[in-house]
This record gives sequence, C-alpha cells and structure tokens, in this order.
Amino acid sequence: MSAVPPLAGSNRRFMSGNEAVARGAWEAGCNLAAAYPGTPSTEILEFAAHYPEMYTEWSVNEKVSLEVAIGASLAGSRAFCAMKHVGLNVASDALMSQTLAGVGAGLVIAVADDVGLSSSQNEQDSRFWGRFAHVPLLEPADAQEAYEYTQRAFELSEQFNTPVILRLTTRICHVKGVVNFGERREHENAQGFVKDPGRLIMTPGVARQRLPMMFEREAEIQRHSESSNLNIIMDGSDKRIGFVTSGPTYMHVKEAFPHAPLVKLGLSYPVPFDKIRALASQVDQLVVVEEVEPILETELKAAGIALLGKEILPRIGELSPNVLRPAIAGLLGEAVPETAPVKAPIEIKPPAPRIDPATGINVFPRPPTMCVACPHLGIYYCLSKIRNTTISGDIGCYTLGAGHPWNALDTTVCMGASMGIAHGLDKGRVEADKDKKIIAVIGDSTFMHMGMQGLLDITYNNGNVTILLLDNRAVGMTGGQDNPASGRDIHGKESTKVDFRKLCEALGVKPERIHEVNPYELPTLFTALRDEVKIAEPSVIITNQPCVLIDYYGAQPALTVDDDKCTGCGNCLDIGCPAILVTRRETVVKPNGSEKELAFVKIESGACTGCNLCPKTCGPDAILPLADYIRQ
Repeated sequence: MSAVPPLAGSNRRFMSGNEAVARGAWEAGCNLAAAYPGTPSTEILEFAAHYPEMYTEWSVNEKVSLEVAIGASLAGSRAFCAMKHVGLNVASDALMSQTLAGVGAGLVIAVADDVGLSSSQNEQDSRFWGRFAHVPLLEPADAQEAYEYTQRAFELSEQFNTPVILRLTTRICHVKGVVNFGERREHENAQGFVKDPGRLIMTPGVARQRLPMMFEREAEIQRHSESSNLNIIMDGSDKRIGFVTSGPTYMHVKEAFPHAPLVKLGLSYPVPFDKIRALASQVDQLVVVEEVEPILETELKAAGIALLGKEILPRIGELSPNVLRPAIAGLLGEAVPETAPVKAPIEIKPPAPRIDPATGINVFPRPPTMCVACPHLGIYYCLSKIRNTTISGDIGCYTLGAGHPWNALDTTVCMGASMGIAHGLDKGRVEADKDKKIIAVIGDSTFMHMGMQGLLDITYNNGNVTILLLDNRAVGMTGGQDNPASGRDIHGKESTKVDFRKLCEALGVKPERIHEVNPYELPTLFTALRDEVKIAEPSVIITNQPCVLIDYYGAQPALTVDDDKCTGCGNCLDIGCPAILVTRRETVVKPNGSEKELAFVKIESGACTGCNLCPKTCGPDAILPLADYIRQ
C-alpha cells in the first residue's frame, strides 16, 4: 500500500481516517507502532509502516501489541497500538494493569468499533473501556480530527501519565476527506527507562497504593474535560431541540439538523457535565445521539440532566440522517419524512430485499462467500460429506464454511475459541452424542493468535478432537497480511517461519497424528479426515496451500465446461466456487417416478485460476482445461 501524494502545492491530501491516524502518530514523534490486523483498523499499521522513523510490527495478537507498546513507552519512546473493538477484549488484561502503573512517554491505543457490523461478530461499544480503565477517551468526527486527535492523545497521555484510547468507528476509519497535515516533530526522552518498582511491579500491595492515584487522576482529567477545546457548545437558531454528540454522530446531526444547537464531545470521557447542563438550559428538549450503547445517556440522567436518547433512537447501527430525521420529527409532532426505497435490479430473483432496521432503506442481500479457488473450498466440501460430526469454527475467511452450499460449521464464538469449544463439546458430551466425532477448524494466524493455548489444553487433558489447521500463509480475511506462518514481516523482509508440524508436536500431539495435506487433493484430504476422526485422541491435519490473493499463489490455466458432456448433475456446485455459474435448470422424472432437478453450468474463465477442485467432482469428465486461454 502506498501513500496518496499530497494535493499540488500544499500540505493537504485525501486521506482515510486510518491513514490520518498513522500520519498523526508519525508527526507526534511516535517511535513504535504495533497491531494485529482486524477490520476496520487494519490499514492504520499498513500506513504507519511507510514511515521509516517508526518501528512497526504485526504482533501475534492485540494483547502482545499493547504489551510491546507499553514496553516502548516505559523505555521513553512515544508508542501506539491499533486494534478493532473485539481486539481490546484480548488486550484488556494489560490495559487494566497499566492504567494503574501509568506510562513513560505517551501511549495511545486506537480501537476501531465496527458500528453497523460490516465484518464483525458483535457491535460492542469500546467507550465502556474508558470508564472501566479510568482513562481518557477521544472520539474524532472525521479524517482531519483523526489526524489531530492522535497528536492530542499523546499530549494528554504525558500530561496525565495515562494510556489514552482513541475511539474510531468504521465510518471514520474508511471514509476519506481532505486532511491538512504538517511535519514530524521528534520527541526526545533523555531519561530512558526509569526503574520504579513501586509503580511498575504490579503486586497487590503496589496496586493498592496506585488505586487512589488513579481516581485522583480521573477527577483531574474530568476538570480538564470541562475546559478543553475538544468539547465545545455550538449555538443554533432552532432551540426546540439540542443534541449531545460525539465522534461521527456530530456529522450526522449537523447534516440532519443544521440549525440545532449541540455539544460536540471530542474528549468524551470523562464527561463534561457542566458543559452539557449549559446546553440543556438553552433548549426545550435535549437528545443524546450516540453509537451504539446508551452510555452518555445513562450517565447524564444519573447526573440529573433531563434528556432523551434510546427511547427514540435505535441501539444498533449507525445513526445516519435518515435514521435521525424521522425520530426527531416524531418527537416534535411533525410529519415523518419518507425514505425513498432502493429498488433491486429487476432481473434478480429472491431472496427479496429486506429493510435495514438501522437505516430504513431497502437493502438487497449479497451474502459473502469464499474467493474463486480458495484453498478452504475443498476442506468444506469434504467436511460437508462426513457424517455424525460436530464442527467448531473460528474467526477468519473459513467462518464462511457455515454458509451455503457447505453448511459445515456448528459454532463460531471468537478468535481461537474453536479449540476450547471443541474440547468442551468432547468432555461435556451426553449419551445422545457419545459417538459424535468432534472437529475444530482454525486458520494459521488465528492459531498463533489464541489457538495454541486451546490445543495445549486438549492434549494436556486427554481430549478427543480432530483439528483442521488451515495454513494459507496470510491473515486472509483482512487483506492477506503477513504473519509468522508466511515467514515475512510487515515490510516483506524474510523472517522466522513457523513449522506447524513441530509446533503441534511441541504442544503435545503425537507425531503420527499430525498430517500435512494439499487441500486441492480431495481424495487425500477426505481420507485423512475420515481416518483421523476415528482415532480417539488429538490429531491435527495441516493444509498447506496459500491464499489465492497473495503472491505465493500460482494460478494454472483456466477451466471450461464441455456443454455436450455436462449432464446437469450439479456435483461441482457443492464445491461452492463463485466461478461456477448455473446457466439453466431442468426438472426431469426418474424411472421410479420421482423428480430430479438438473443444473447445467459454465465456468467464468476470467475468474477461474485452474485449481482443479471441480473436475474431481465431475462424473462425466465435462470440465477441462481451457488450453488456449491466456491469463492477463
């Protein structure tokens, strides 16, 4: 990824919020940035990696990334880490102790909430962490503020000796705007690491002494919040309604109600109660607009400030203008404005468009699926053919194996959970499931992130689980980032490469129970699965083909369908490859009188990479290489 060049003749450039955060950290003199990729935060570190003055790394999980940043901060370097909202759950152990210890140089944690659930398993609100950890929380409203607030976060961190959370959302991360930027200002800390066991050795005795300091610091930051120019009252001519906003909700309210007075909270925690009371005294009705939980609403009502919030606004999704306008119109007793429906293309058949509950807009569903020739396709094809199994899944591209046509996953909880869930399914089985085979599916990056501990638990406690470790040499779902399985660092330089066979053996799996297979060789893969689920002890099947979207992958000549040979059996559709398209369907009557639907297909040669999965399912050998096709 390369940075977009500045607009001609100025220090201005179109940037996404993610790039703006990286630029802000660099300009603030940050010397270290660490992260684990996760949408919508992934690109922050990818942009940061372009600045040679900053050490950057993909850490194996978010907890480690925060610990690395803490270490750099204590060493005297401004440090930064980035993660998506669920990643802060993983990193919280380090956060909840470091908030007591404080920092060295500035320490900033960027956490990106997936408001609207574009690519996440939940919609949790990371603003809770500011309260939970008693640390300040900044919420930029656009890319320019993402850039500026990152720098302010480092200043606040050092001013109050605390980690600072920069809370982003998917909209802030990905929407671009013109950003005015400056130059790097080196930050020097001549002291380096200062030994201070009474602050940094977090034993119960030390923590007990630090707790009052943390609460005093929080009160001091609250007083600062009241006077900070990050929190402002903006006057308006329509006093019927006033709004309390933070982050992107400020933009939504300004677009929907440009004449309404409001409070814009950039430093949203600790809450500036007096400033909000001042606005409440100027308007007939106060409304809190926040994504997604009623956090401010609850705190302000507890402080005796009369207002409305989630009584009239949804608790899920973005609060965009087409959500706000009808809600506020109803509050004012005005006619609710109609939203023009978005019509699906006329040729598209069911499933029918649905109404998005957050926006009120007709949305035609386009379910996600795996890529053409994805090495996971053959795995789920085989899993769908094995009976009497319970399969626990994990977070990654392979989560899609739960969908059509495979329907080959039974659980998905969080990163690394497939291992522990599978072990629990084994140990907690009841009589009805005594013969069920338990399979866990996990990707290479997820295994290193949080799965290794689960495998160790399985072997240590004599579990009976067959593990499919899908090594595609990339963090595939977030764009193919490198990890220890690829043997390259964030700059593409050669690094240590994990040997999963040795690693699994070190974690307690017997060598004879570890198999490495090519997932495109369906008979071999199916045999390995069928045999290993019969063995009453832990076993691991490692697949060894790269993600089709990274440079390790080598495409072969595309395939085509011989129409004269195709019988319409539809077996190839069970692979689930998006390059295989149904051209027509027929219903025929079999000799026994039953009906059978035939599906005749073609292969989109421009998308096909010649992985040769589908020919292995084709009885009449109707799928052939397209000899004269030259890939562009």
